[in-house]
Amino acid sequence: MASRGRQIRRNISAAFQIAASGIAPRETVIPPQPHPADHAAWVDRRTGKLRPTLPDAWASRYEYPAAPARIGVLMHVFYTDLVPELCEQLRNIPVPFDLIVTNASGEELDLRLDDVPLAGHVAVLPVANHGRDILPMVEVVNAGLLDPYELVLKVHTKKSTWREEHAELSGTGDDWRSSLYGTVLGSTDNVQTVLGAFAEDPSVGIVTADEDIVGTEFWGGDLERTRALMRRLQLSVSEHDLRFASGSVYWIRGFLLQGLRAFAMDAEDFEPEAGQVDGTTAHAVERALGLVTLEAGYRIAGRRTIEAPADDSWRHFELGADRTPRARVIPFYLPQFHTFPENDQWWGPGFTEWSNVTAARPIFEGHNQPLLPSELGFYDLSVEGVRDRQYDLARSAGIEGFMYYYYWFSGKKLMDLPVERLHAADGDQPFCLMWANENWSRRWDGSESSILIAQDYDHVPAEQFIEDVMHLLLDPRYIRVEGKPLVAVYKIAQLPDFPKTVQRWRERAVEEGLPGLHIATVDVGREMDGIDGALSDYGIDAFLEFAPHNRRWTTVDLEKLDRFDPRFEGHVLSYPEMAVTSELVLREPVEEERYPGVMVNFDNTARRQWRPDLWYGSNPYTFRRWLNSAISAVADREPEHRIVFVNAWNEWAESAVLEPSQRFGRTFLLAVKDALLR
Repeated sequence: MASRGRQIRRNISAAFQIAASGIAPRETVIPPQPHPADHAAWVDRRTGKLRPTLPDAWASRYEYPAAPARIGVLMHVFYTDLVPELCEQLRNIPVPFDLIVTNASGEELDLRLDDVPLAGHVAVLPVANHGRDILPMVEVVNAGLLDPYELVLKVHTKKSTWREEHAELSGTGDDWRSSLYGTVLGSTDNVQTVLGAFAEDPSVGIVTADEDIVGTEFWGGDLERTRALMRRLQLSVSEHDLRFASGSVYWIRGFLLQGLRAFAMDAEDFEPEAGQVDGTTAHAVERALGLVTLEAGYRIAGRRTIEAPADDSWRHFELGADRTPRARVIPFYLPQFHTFPENDQWWGPGFTEWSNVTAARPIFEGHNQPLLPSELGFYDLSVEGVRDRQYDLARSAGIEGFMYYYYWFSGKKLMDLPVERLHAADGDQPFCLMWANENWSRRWDGSESSILIAQDYDHVPAEQFIEDVMHLLLDPRYIRVEGKPLVAVYKIAQLPDFPKTVQRWRERAVEEGLPGLHIATVDVGREMDGIDGALSDYGIDAFLEFAPHNRRWTTVDLEKLDRFDPRFEGHVLSYPEMAVTSELVLREPVEEERYPGVMVNFDNTARRQWRPDLWYGSNPYTFRRWLNSAISAVADREPEHRIVFVNAWNEWAESAVLEPSQRFGRTFLLAVKDALLR
C-alpha cells in the first residue's frame, strides 16, 4: 500500500504542476500497480537484519515442546462456531500429535480437548485477519514451529459461502467443508489409511480430496503472482504446468511446509482482506505449494487412490518409532573461520572467511548475496562451544559427521585447529579427513598463478602425510568403513607415484593396529587430472563425488535475469539442470566403489565478485529431490557403504551451506532430514 500511496502523490503533484503552467492537461494515466508480492518490490525491501524468531505477540504464549510428537496439526480459526466440529474430528487421529492454533477471530477459544487424549502440546497464537489461513501458516513456518514434525495436518474453519454462486464449482460451502473434513479425518480407520500411505509410499507428499486436486484450469488471476513467488526460489513457471490442492485442507509432509521459509514471505506480501475469492497472494501460495511439492520429488494423491495398509504401518508415526537414517550422509567442512598468522600476512590482520562473505554484492535482481549466517552467527572456530552447536544441528537432521578439509603443505599444516580441538575434547563428534592437496592462490582456485603456498612433494614426500594425521585416524570417533578409517584425497593423481604412496599409507595403518585404510579420491574428471580407469589398478577403494566437479554444466541465458550488473564477467549455470541430469544418472545402478555427492549450491561471488561461477536456481526443494535420489541410489548396499557426500556444511564463500542462513533459515537442513530420516 505504501508504493501505491507514493504513486498517487506523484500523480497529484504532476497535476498541480500542469495546472500551474497553464498548459491544457492531458488525460492522466496511472500505470498498473504491482501486486504486494511483486518480485522487484520484494528484492528492494529485503535487508540483512536479523529478526526475532517468534513475533512479539507469541513470545509469551508459546513454549517449545520438550518432546515433540511426529505429527503436528495446524488449525486456523476465523469462524469460532466451527471449532467444536473440528475438535471432535481430531479424536480420529490414532497417534499422539501436537496442535498449533492460529486464531484470527479476536475471541478467546474454548478448544474442548478433554475428549482428545492424544493431543499433546497445544498452543493458541493470536493473528490478524490478514492473508486468510495462508499468512498465519507462513508466520508459523517462519518461526520454525513446524520444524519438528514429519507430517502435518492442515485444517481451518472453512465456510466459503461464495461457492454457491460459482459458475464451475458445484455444492455449497458447507458441502465442501464436510467433504474436506471427512477426507482428512472422518474416522479413525480413514486416518490410519492416510498415515499408512505416507509410511509405505515415499512418493506421497500431499493427501486431500480427489475432486480438490486441480490443474491449469484454475490458474484464475494467480499466474503472475505465482511466477513472482517462484522467482524467489529462482524457479520458472509454465502456465501449462499446475497441479495443487485447492481448499487448503490436507495431510502434508512436514518439509513441504517447512520449506516455505525459503520464500521469505511476510505480511507485506499479502493484500488486505476484502472478501476476494481469487487473485491474491494467498491463492498464489496455494498454487506455489503444489509446484514445489512436485519440485521436491513428491506427488499429490487423492484420498480415493489410497488403499488401506496391509499392516499397522500407520504406527510409524507413533512416538518412539524407529527413524534410522537411510544412509551415511557426510558434508564437507571448511575450517577457515578463525584467524591464523599466514592469513594475517596474506590478507591483513583479522582475516577469516567471513571477510569475503560479508563483502559480496548482488550481481542481478534476486541474487542471494551476500549470504549471511543466522542462528550460529559469524562464529569463530577457536571459541569453544561453536563446534558443539554445529554437531547438534547436524545430528538433528540425521547427518553422521563431517569430512574436514585438511590443509597439509610439505609438512606444514594450516587451519588444523578445529579438528585438533575436536580430537582433544570429549564427546561424540564423528569426523574424517580430506587432504585438500592443491595450491593456495590469491584467486582461490588452486591455480598455478599467484601462489601463496604450494604443494612441494620433492621437499617432503607425500608418504609423510599419514604420519602427521595418524593420531586422528586412531581416534575412536573417526568415521570408518568396515573398521578402516575413511581418508579422502582431493587430487590424488598429482602425488608422485601415488599407488606406491597409498600402499605405504596402508602399511603404516596396519603397523599402528588399524585393519587398514579406506581410501577415496574425488572424481574431478580428466580435465582436472582425475584418475582414468579402474580404481583397483591404482590401489584406491572409492570415488568420492564432489559436485559441481565432473557434472554437466548448462549455461543460463542472462537475458532472463533482471537488473544485471554490466561489470559481470563470470558464468551463470543452471542448478536445476545439474540436479536433473545427476538424477538420471542415479537411476541407473551405481558402482559399489562410487559414493554419490550432491551440492547445496555453488556461487563464489564472495571470493571473485564480478568473475564468479554461480549456479542459478538452487533451492531447498530441488536440493531435496537430488539428495533423495542419491540416498536411494545406495539403498541396496550394505549399511557401511551407504555413503553420500554433500558440498557442503559451511562453505559460506561458495554459498554451499547447510547451516542456517538469514535467507533460507534451516530449510536446506530440513531437506536433509526429510530425505534421510523415514
